[in-house]
Formats: sequence, structure tokens, C-alpha cells
Amino acid sequence: MKKIIVAALVVMGVATTAHAAGDAERGQKLSATCAACHGADGNSLAPNFPKLAGQHAAYIEKQLAEFKSGERKDPVMMGQVAGLNAEKMADLAAYYSKQTTKIGSANKKLVDLGEQIYRGGNMESGVAACIACHGPTGAGNPAAKYPKLGGQHAAYTVKALNDFKEGNRANDPNQMMRDVASKMTSAEIKAVAEYISGLY
Repeated sequence: MKKIIVAALVVMGVATTAHAAGDAERGQKLSATCAACHGADGNSLAPNFPKLAGQHAAYIEKQLAEFKSGERKDPVMMGQVAGLNAEKMADLAAYYSKQTTKIGSANKKLVDLGEQIYRGGNMESGVAACIACHGPTGAGNPAAKYPKLGGQHAAYTVKALNDFKEGNRANDPNQMMRDVASKMTSAEIKAVAEYISGLY
């Protein structure tokens, strides 16, 4: 019995180490084709393209793999990832995760409502508080693959929430984001996106 347990542990150890973290230096070279939309360091200048700088590597890998498989749909990204294998995805993820997010500024007229939704949700409509999964500073939860949100462009966050709300995006575990976004009003989506853009 002891031999079986030891053998199982050895196999598990090999399986665990087989998927090593990506190489950030290789990822930086690969990122040249990503820079046009996401910026040289992952801080995109265009507000409709997400900032990747500082995002958790596991989350980036998940998104790239799901663009490639078609589970997450975007014509541009599906074309970009077509030639990437798992190793290259891990390398890109390693590079972007090591970059520093440049925090944006928020529309001061909307941050009060945004903070209210982010921190406390909306009990009347059943909107869950964002803080539960994404943390008080928007740092996310890398183990659960919940993304870092702090500093993200408001326009991109609005698009992401609307995509979940309208069912155009369905790669969220247990439909969590679709459930939350479906209960949010347009005003709440805009406000929470503005709050997130200045959150750190």
C-alpha cells in the first residue's frame, strides 16, 4: 500500500512540474505582435482594448486558450492565437503578469455609485458585490483565476460586462459573471467600470 501511495505522489509531482511557468523573456519577444492593441508593456492606449499588464498569468493563459478553442469568441483574438501553442501562451502570460499596471482615472460623478456596487452590490436587484471575488483593491484571485480589475479601462470593463449580460461571452465559471451582469442596469455597469479604472 505504501508503495502505491509513493508511486502516486511521484506521478502527481511529475504532472505538477510538467506545466512549469512560462518564460517572460520569450514572452516579451512574442508580445511584439500584441503591442499594436495592448501596448508594448501591456498598458493599452486604446480604452476598448484591455490592459494586460499585471494580470495574473493563469488568467491570461485561460483566456488565450479559450480564444483558440472558440469557447471565447472575438474575431481578432481568435486569429491572433491561432498559431500559439500552450508554451507560447504561458510565455506571453508570464511576460504580461510581470509588468506594472498604469492606473487610470475615474469619472468623479460616477465613483460613489460605482464604489457602492463594487463593495456592497445591490441587495434589491440581487447584484453581488464585486469585492467578494476581485478583492478590495481589485487585485483578483489568481488561484481561482478571477482577474485583476484595478486600473482597467472603463470602456473595456463596460464592454466585458455587457458581453456577459447579453450572453455574447460565456466563459465564466458557473455563469457567475453572466448572472451578476444580467441584474445590473446600464448606469450601474458604467459606474462600477469607472470606479474600477481608478482602483488600486
